[in-house]
Amino acid sequence: MISDDERIALFLDYENLAIGAREGLGVSPFDFGPIADALAERGGVVARRAYADWSYFDDDRRLLARAQVELIEIPQRLGGSRKNAADIKLAVDAIELAYERGFVTTFAIGTGDSDFTPLVHKLREMDKRVIGIGVQSSTSALLPPACDEFLFYDRLPGVDARPPVRRPRRPADRHEPAPTTPAPDPVVVVTEPDPPDPAPDEPVGSTADGDVGRLVASTLAGLQRHTDGPVLASRLKRAILRKDPTFDEGDHGFRGFGELLRHLQGERVVELREGSAQGDPEVTFPEDGSADDDAFALLVDVVRELAGPGGVQLSGLKDQMRKRVPDFSEKRHGFNSFLSFAKAARARGLVAMEWDDDLADHRLRVA
Repeated sequence: MISDDERIALFLDYENLAIGAREGLGVSPFDFGPIADALAERGGVVARRAYADWSYFDDDRRLLARAQVELIEIPQRLGGSRKNAADIKLAVDAIELAYERGFVTTFAIGTGDSDFTPLVHKLREMDKRVIGIGVQSSTSALLPPACDEFLFYDRLPGVDARPPVRRPRRPADRHEPAPTTPAPDPVVVVTEPDPPDPAPDEPVGSTADGDVGRLVASTLAGLQRHTDGPVLASRLKRAILRKDPTFDEGDHGFRGFGELLRHLQGERVVELREGSAQGDPEVTFPEDGSADDDAFALLVDVVRELAGPGGVQLSGLKDQMRKRVPDFSEKRHGFNSFLSFAKAARARGLVAMEWDDDLADHRLRVA
């Protein structure tokens, strides 16, 4: 069980993460927000450091500075290895912090490089919990088993993965060398453009203009996944403030957090139960499955309508559901992402879902 008193130090092998996200997910510049939210659900982050030669990451540097990440400069040296310099500096700083800051209980190491496995082992020898963070396609198979917990960046709520569009396949396409003469960019020729979801799943920055119900539901879902006991209102409020320190229920017209929760209970977003202390109720999701049944029925209807002989792509499917029910959100049903919602439908035997390498996406059919 994860303690409320968790104190986390975050160290990012930034070049590994940024290049992995760009080449594997089509995400550029790197979006730090999903990592910050995932760690906020686990405890308070007391140190944030990122290591790179920042002359290669001008846009990223500005975004990280706004997120209060300390940027450690590792300049490229002539005749030397920039990668090894960053690895060594990060490892030395992490061990130094572990000795000097005994109150730090958890180290989050953002990398997919197996070279950091000895660092993970040493931190765990020092009775520190280690959370690894990496892009799935660029993470060594040796690293995740060494950690207490490993978060694949691809699966974090809020990651808008857009795999690089592939060229239409030709008979000899895999073996032909790249053309040497200028040619029209094949990337612009796609058979089924998939526009990004116009309504973001996760609040970014201040929630003043966002859906406070989605923020509460997504945070509650994250806490339930990572704790064994009940989630009390006080703990939920602390986790929300770690995600967005500017959050104030008064901005949404409520005099207190309890009044906000009672309003959301009336909207069937959450359910309140008597907690261990007066005035601090337990917060959970409604047990009435009728709303969930309606949501899954909507998914099945849309898949049945759109699926061809090969099924229908997962990307864009949520937009189609919102055309029928504009306020649909998987967060209201306790799922952290639309992919998780689709997997739940598969687990219930409602749809069949499989990965399509050519599309770099899942395909769904009615089971």
